[in-house]
This record gives sequence, structure tokens and C-alpha cells, in this order.
Amino acid sequence: MADTDPPGGGAGPDADATVDPDEASEGDASTESAAPGAVIVPVEPTSTLRSTVAHVAETAAADGAPAIHLVEIASWRNGDPESDERAAAAERVLERVTAWATADLDDSEAPGAADVEVVTTVLGADDYLFGADDYVRVLAEYAEANGADRVVLDPEYTPVGNTTLLQPLEFALSNTPLSVETAPVDRPTRRERFRTEATTGRFVALFGLSLAFYLLLGDPTYWFDVVTGVASAAVVSITLSRVSLDSNPAFPRTPMRIVRGLVYVPVLLFEIVKANLVVARVILDPRLPIEPTMNRMRVIVGRGLPLMTLANSITLTPGTLTVRARDSDLYVHSLVPWAREGLFDGSLERWTRFVYYGRRSARLPTPRERDDVAILQGADATEELPIAAADGGAIDGERDAADDDSAVDAGDASDEGENDPEVTDR
Repeated sequence: MADTDPPGGGAGPDADATVDPDEASEGDASTESAAPGAVIVPVEPTSTLRSTVAHVAETAAADGAPAIHLVEIASWRNGDPESDERAAAAERVLERVTAWATADLDDSEAPGAADVEVVTTVLGADDYLFGADDYVRVLAEYAEANGADRVVLDPEYTPVGNTTLLQPLEFALSNTPLSVETAPVDRPTRRERFRTEATTGRFVALFGLSLAFYLLLGDPTYWFDVVTGVASAAVVSITLSRVSLDSNPAFPRTPMRIVRGLVYVPVLLFEIVKANLVVARVILDPRLPIEPTMNRMRVIVGRGLPLMTLANSITLTPGTLTVRARDSDLYVHSLVPWAREGLFDGSLERWTRFVYYGRRSARLPTPRERDDVAILQGADATEELPIAAADGGAIDGERDAADDDSAVDAGDASDEGENDPEVTDR
């Protein structure tokens, strides 16, 4: 007869293998929670992209990550002029990095290398992405949908090309559950953050503008002013042509913008005079209200020079002062209700779009019609006044307006076929 242990008797091999069901389920949950997630790598052509892909393939194989997601965040919107060409260029980049990652995984000696899947996609092509918060939003949504828990950044990566992000992408990602890492690869050269590629077109354009401005202030018929103007314009062009312009002048886009800008100058002067009279009357008449408030307005003019033009135009108009431009949001202080209402009616925004994108763009809905405005102070406040972190952190509630996709749909439109942020009617 085979020996058997009495109940509660000594431990044998079978007893050692016995595991409490609760402990087993806890152990399984612990093991499952510890399993690595997929890795996301935003890509664009850089001098360190190849090394970044190699690093990610090596670490993903070693860690047992299920997949590497190579994604390109679109700096265009589907349906925009030249969007098909830019999407095709992005696909070519993704095909190249896919080949790199696949080859690196095939060469890897890590046991899990063969199980790592390589996935590529383009993100954000159906939206108009303005800055770091928008880029992080689409990355976080994609990560949640695909079981990714880590983002590896190419040290030379910048999703908006030559435009400097108002908030570092790494900082914005740190406010999400994703783990963020910059690939530890060597940089052949350090990218100059505020400088762009030097081109003849930019040099000539800045030289012409500088010389014209100099002669406007002086006497274009006096030889000394002409000589000194040429010298000054040359110095300005040599030192600032890689800083002042973020794109190459093009025909007929640039001449048309200059012509429309000349049309805008008297309009802006009229708005300044009109605002001066209104503010002066309010100051001189104690019966009229002075209601200083902080306001938020989400504008659709694009980034860079158009946004700067609008922000400075608002500041030049008495009664309003742009205190901060963050992505597509302008935070504007208004002195009197009339100035605030004029701001929300979007006259300056329409004219700015006209200057840069043409007449069709000027007919787009105003910020008030899009419901892209908010009063942040006073009895009429519609949103709480956000408190921005001193280091450029996220602003509470700042993205609420952006979450309503039915309210704002940015696109491109112009009568010359230029890129233009566009808003759809409700």
C-alpha cells in the first residue's frame, strides 16, 4: 500500500508545490502588471535618428517589449495644400526607419528580439496641432489605445521644424503617465535652436526689407544715405537672415503678403486712433465704466510670424494688452468692456488672416462665433483665472476649449493656395 501523509502531516514534494489560490492570483497580477508595455518613438529626419532607432531596438529586445511604435506627428492637416506630398514624404521616412528597426532586431542576440513587432503610423493629420500640449495629447491617446507605457525621444527631435516650442515637449510628456526617455546617443553637431538654414532667398529678402526701411527713414536721393543704407542692410542680413525668417520667400506668396500688409497698416492705425478716443473718454468721464479683466482667446492664425503680428497688434491698440501667447491661446488684459467686446469680435484676427492667407481666410468665423473666448476675471467671468507655473508648466483648464472638436477645426485655405488655419462653421 502506498504511504500517504495524514492531514496536516509533514511536507512532501506535493506539499511544497501547493500554493494558496489567493497568493497565486496576487502573484499572477504582480507578474502581469510588471510586464513591459510597447515603446513609442516619434520620428523625423535628423542626424541622430538612426542611432535612436538602434538604441530603441536594442532596449526593446532586452526588456521584452511587445512592440516598437514608430510614429510621425503630422505638421499638416489632411486636405491642406501640399498635404498629400508631405504625407508621402512622411511615409517614406517611416519606411526607412522600419527597415532600420527590423534589421537591428534581426541582428540582436536578445532572446525576445524575434517577438518585438514594428508598427508605424502618422498621428494628428486630421487635426491642426499648435504646440506641445497638442502633440502630447495625440501621443497619450495613441499610447493608451496601443498599450504603450514609454516614449523614447530622439535628442534632435522637434515636431514643429524650425519653430521653437513654447513649452518643452519633454516637460509636457512628464505630466502624463508615460515614461519619458531621451535616447543616449551621440550628437554629431548641436542644433542651434533659434537659427534656420541660411539661404539666398532669406538673405535677399531681409536685405531688401532692411534697405527699404532705412531709406524710408532717410533720404533715398542722397548718396550718403544710399551708401550707409546698403552697408546697414548688409550687416543686418548677414547677422539676422538665419534668425528673422522661418521660411523661404516664395512667389507670389511673399509679394502678396507684403501688399496685403500695406493695406493692413492704415486699418491698424484707424483701430489705434479709435481705441485712443474711447479710452480717453472713459478716463475723462467718471460715469463710464472701467472694468479691467483678463481674457483668453483661442485664435486661428497659425504660429510664428502671424501669431506675433496679431499679439503685437492687440498690444498696440489702447485698452488691450497681450500678456501671454501660449500655443494658439492669447491671454489678453482689457481695460474697458468695449475693448474686450472688440477683441472677441475678432476684427484684428480677421485682418491678420487676410494679410497672411488671403480674402477667403478673412471670412472665417470670429472667436465669439466659434465660442473660443473666455472671461477670466470679474462678475462676468466664464472660466477661472489659471495659474501658470513659473517654469512654463501646464495651465489648469487651458485645454478645455481645445477638447471640443466640434467647436474648432483648423485647416488651410487661401485665395493664393497658401497654408491657412481654418475654422469650420458650427
